[in-house]
Amino acid sequence: MSKPRAMSRKMSETTFTISQLAREFDLTPRAIRFYEDQGLLSPKRNGLQRVYSKKDRVHLKLIARGKRLGLSLAESKDLIALYDPQSRNKKQLQAMLDAIDTSSMRLEQQLNDIRIMKGELAEARKRCLEALQERKR
Repeated sequence: MSKPRAMSRKMSETTFTISQLAREFDLTPRAIRFYEDQGLLSPKRNGLQRVYSKKDRVHLKLIARGKRLGLSLAESKDLIALYDPQSRNKKQLQAMLDAIDTSSMRLEQQLNDIRIMKGELAEARKRCLEALQERKR
Protein backbone atom coordinates (compact mmCIF):
# COMPACT_ATOMS: atom_id res chain seq x y z
CA MET A 1 0.00 0.00 0.00
CA SER A 2 1.33 3.38 -0.90
CA LYS A 3 1.00 6.23 1.52
CA PRO A 4 -1.63 8.79 0.58
CA ARG A 5 -0.63 12.32 -0.17
CA ALA A 6 -2.31 14.37 2.48
CA MET A 7 -4.43 17.37 1.68
CA SER A 8 -3.15 20.56 3.16
CA ARG A 9 -5.34 22.48 5.58
CA LYS A 10 -5.01 25.57 7.61
CA MET A 11 -4.07 24.64 11.19
CA SER A 12 -1.58 22.12 9.68
CA GLU A 13 -3.94 19.18 10.33
CA THR A 14 -3.34 16.27 7.97
CA THR A 15 -6.46 15.34 6.03
CA PHE A 16 -7.32 12.97 3.20
CA THR A 17 -9.78 12.81 0.33
CA ILE A 18 -12.07 9.86 -0.27
CA SER A 19 -10.09 8.91 -3.38
CA GLN A 20 -6.79 8.93 -1.46
CA LEU A 21 -8.20 6.61 1.20
CA ALA A 22 -9.88 4.41 -1.41
CA ARG A 23 -6.53 3.94 -3.18
CA GLU A 24 -4.60 3.35 0.03
CA PHE A 25 -6.96 0.69 1.38
CA ASP A 26 -8.01 -0.74 -2.01
CA LEU A 27 -11.65 0.17 -1.42
CA THR A 28 -14.27 1.87 -3.52
CA PRO A 29 -15.47 5.34 -2.57
CA ARG A 30 -18.91 3.75 -2.28
CA ALA A 31 -17.61 1.38 0.45
CA ILE A 32 -16.11 4.31 2.33
CA ARG A 33 -19.42 6.21 2.10
CA PHE A 34 -21.16 3.08 3.42
CA TYR A 35 -18.83 3.05 6.46
CA GLU A 36 -19.68 6.70 6.94
CA ASP A 37 -23.41 5.86 6.81
CA GLN A 38 -22.79 3.19 9.47
CA GLY A 39 -21.27 5.82 11.78
CA LEU A 40 -17.71 4.48 11.54
CA LEU A 41 -16.28 7.55 9.82
CA SER A 42 -17.17 11.19 10.27
CA PRO A 43 -15.53 13.37 7.64
CA LYS A 44 -15.82 17.12 7.62
CA ARG A 45 -17.12 18.88 4.54
CA ASN A 46 -15.41 21.39 2.31
CA GLY A 47 -18.33 22.31 0.09
CA LEU A 48 -19.38 19.01 -1.47
CA GLN A 49 -16.02 17.33 -0.85
CA ARG A 50 -15.55 15.01 2.11
CA VAL A 51 -12.43 15.72 4.15
CA TYR A 52 -11.21 12.80 6.25
CA SER A 53 -9.06 13.20 9.35
CA LYS A 54 -6.23 11.04 10.69
CA LYS A 55 -8.82 9.54 13.06
CA ASP A 56 -11.02 8.54 10.10
CA ARG A 57 -7.97 7.01 8.41
CA VAL A 58 -7.17 4.97 11.53
CA HIS A 59 -10.80 3.81 11.74
CA LEU A 60 -10.68 2.78 8.09
CA LYS A 61 -7.42 0.92 8.72
CA LEU A 62 -9.05 -0.96 11.63
CA ILE A 63 -12.09 -1.80 9.49
CA ALA A 64 -9.87 -3.15 6.69
CA ARG A 65 -7.79 -5.16 9.16
CA GLY A 66 -10.94 -6.50 10.80
CA LYS A 67 -12.27 -7.63 7.42
CA ARG A 68 -9.01 -9.49 6.72
CA LEU A 69 -9.29 -11.17 10.13
CA GLY A 70 -12.86 -12.26 9.43
CA LEU A 71 -14.55 -9.79 11.78
CA SER A 72 -18.00 -8.49 11.03
CA LEU A 73 -18.56 -4.78 10.57
CA ALA A 74 -20.45 -4.74 13.88
CA GLU A 75 -17.43 -6.29 15.63
CA SER A 76 -15.14 -3.69 14.08
CA LYS A 77 -17.52 -0.93 15.14
CA ASP A 78 -17.51 -2.26 18.72
CA LEU A 79 -13.71 -2.36 18.75
CA ILE A 80 -13.43 1.19 17.46
CA ALA A 81 -15.87 2.35 20.17
CA LEU A 82 -13.63 0.82 22.86
CA TYR A 83 -10.68 3.05 21.95
CA ASP A 84 -9.48 4.64 25.20
CA PRO A 85 -5.84 5.71 25.35
CA GLN A 86 -6.24 6.67 29.03
CA SER A 87 -6.63 2.98 29.94
CA ARG A 88 -3.90 2.01 27.43
CA ASN A 89 -6.72 0.45 25.40
CA LYS A 90 -6.90 -2.63 27.62
CA LYS A 91 -10.63 -3.18 26.94
CA GLN A 92 -10.11 -2.72 23.21
CA LEU A 93 -7.16 -5.12 23.14
CA GLN A 94 -9.04 -7.75 25.16
CA ALA A 95 -12.06 -7.41 22.88
CA MET A 96 -9.76 -7.75 19.87
CA LEU A 97 -8.27 -10.94 21.33
CA ASP A 98 -11.76 -12.32 21.94
CA ALA A 99 -12.83 -11.44 18.39
CA ILE A 100 -9.69 -13.06 16.96
CA ASP A 101 -10.29 -16.22 18.98
CA THR A 102 -13.93 -16.35 17.83
CA SER A 103 -12.94 -15.80 14.22
CA SER A 104 -10.22 -18.44 14.49
CA MET A 105 -12.70 -20.99 15.89
CA ARG A 106 -15.16 -20.11 13.11
CA LEU A 107 -12.46 -20.68 10.49
CA GLU A 108 -11.45 -23.97 12.09
CA GLN A 109 -15.07 -25.14 11.89
CA GLN A 110 -15.26 -24.05 8.26
CA LEU A 111 -12.06 -25.98 7.48
CA ASN A 112 -13.55 -29.06 9.12
CA ASP A 113 -16.78 -28.62 7.14
CA ILE A 114 -14.75 -28.29 3.92
CA ARG A 115 -12.82 -31.49 4.68
CA ILE A 116 -16.12 -33.33 5.22
CA MET A 117 -17.59 -31.91 2.00
CA LYS A 118 -14.47 -32.90 0.04
CA GLY A 119 -14.81 -36.45 1.37
CA GLU A 120 -18.48 -36.54 0.40
CA LEU A 121 -17.68 -35.19 -3.08
CA ALA A 122 -14.95 -37.79 -3.54
CA GLU A 123 -17.37 -40.54 -2.50
CA ALA A 124 -20.11 -39.23 -4.84
CA ARG A 125 -17.59 -39.03 -7.69
CA LYS A 126 -16.49 -42.61 -7.02
CA ARG A 127 -20.11 -43.84 -7.10
CA CYS A 128 -20.76 -41.99 -10.37
CA LEU A 129 -17.67 -43.49 -11.98
CA GLU A 130 -18.66 -46.97 -10.79
CA ALA A 131 -22.17 -46.51 -12.19
CA LEU A 132 -20.76 -45.42 -15.54
CA GLN A 133 -18.47 -48.45 -15.61
CA GLU A 134 -21.39 -50.79 -14.93
CA ARG A 135 -23.43 -49.23 -17.75
CA LYS A 136 -20.58 -49.81 -20.22
CA ARG A 137 -20.78 -53.58 -19.61
